Amino acid sequence: MKNCYKIFSLLFIALIFTLPLFAQNKLTVEQAITATIENNYDIQLLRNDSSSYALDNSYARAAFLPRINATSGLTFNNNNQKQKFTDGTKRESNGIRSNNISGSVQLNWTLFDGFKMFATRDKLAQFIQLGELNIKNQVVNSVAEVINNYYNIVRQKQQLKAIEEQMSINEERVKVAEKKLSVGLGAKPELLQGKVDLNAQIAARLKQQTVIDQLKEQLNQLMNVELSTRYEVADTILFSGDIILGDIMGAVETSNPQLLLTKKNIDIGKLTLKERKAERYPVVSFSSAYNYSKTDNKTVVNPFTPLFSRNNGFNYGIGINIPIFNGFNAKRQIQQAQLDVDYLNISYQNQKSKIDLGITSAFKDYELQKKTLALEEENIILAKENVYISLERLRLGISTYLELRETQKSLELAYDRLIAARYNTKLAETELLRLKGDLVK
Repeated sequence: MKNCYKIFSLLFIALIFTLPLFAQNKLTVEQAITATIENNYDIQLLRNDSSSYALDNSYARAAFLPRINATSGLTFNNNNQKQKFTDGTKRESNGIRSNNISGSVQLNWTLFDGFKMFATRDKLAQFIQLGELNIKNQVVNSVAEVINNYYNIVRQKQQLKAIEEQMSINEERVKVAEKKLSVGLGAKPELLQGKVDLNAQIAARLKQQTVIDQLKEQLNQLMNVELSTRYEVADTILFSGDIILGDIMGAVETSNPQLLLTKKNIDIGKLTLKERKAERYPVVSFSSAYNYSKTDNKTVVNPFTPLFSRNNGFNYGIGINIPIFNGFNAKRQIQQAQLDVDYLNISYQNQKSKIDLGITSAFKDYELQKKTLALEEENIILAKENVYISLERLRLGISTYLELRETQKSLELAYDRLIAARYNTKLAETELLRLKGDLVK
């Protein structure tokens, strides 16, 4: 738990230093991650749960300590008494007053309970680690979501630039069409089509700007800042470098938060089983008490009743509670606890299988997207050159606007594929690191 507090302290310090940059309307992915770890609601809720586990654990040793209780009382009596004895004597009196003062201190100390108290202590310590793993799991998932959201904004920003580049080509088309029409070498439909295509690009730009604003609001919600907060993001998508499948597969059992959580729940389940088995053993306890009682009678009817009585003293002893038969309830609870452990073991194997499959699929997608990205980087150069040649041919009057539109379509599709390949590569990379549990050190 102390290590978690150190990590959060360092992140908080980092957040303080990144705030000036944030205020300058420039947000990096690292700043977005830091703000999310510090402010995200889901992470805050799990921190609260972890603090609750830590509080319980701080009192774990109390199970080994004795229980001490004190009681006291003061009683005033006002009675009417009537007595008749076997010899025929009768005594009767009204308004007999008396008072009684009593007090006691009791101590009860469980000396042996089948080692259940030790299992409970260890179980509370395991809950501390469970809370830390819950936090890490949520942090990893939140960071992955932030990275994907952030680079989706970058992706849409690149898409906006591609649209604006198409707009500049269409603007040039309109200028050429107007010039040709003014000298009697062009046709009006060519000019009108150029304007229609330009307006379509303007509408696409407006839509793209709206998409970017919506994605920024989603990122603001993840970072838990004002939804209206405005900033700029990076222009490019950065990659962590080559990822080796063997490194991820070899480390997944010791670093994947989901698997670690299930392992920890198995450990807790085994300790619960120990607690249930301990209920078969006798419970040995030590008890002791100091008692005090004083009675003061103002008047008595019976001459053998004392006017004043006081009793005080100390007592102690050992008690043994031996479970003999409780309707097979202990056996049922032990079997249920064992079934829970077996269930968790099967769940672990199931999770491990799914995570292995997820890693394999994500890695294949990662390799595919890297190859696709390399190909599309080459294609975009060819498509740009083709558009440039077609535009020059149009200016010289040796080609038609239909030829230019065709090359524009090719450029538009090349941009779509390139931008998608960059983002998909980042998604696959992020998913691999998330499954490994390596997004947050």
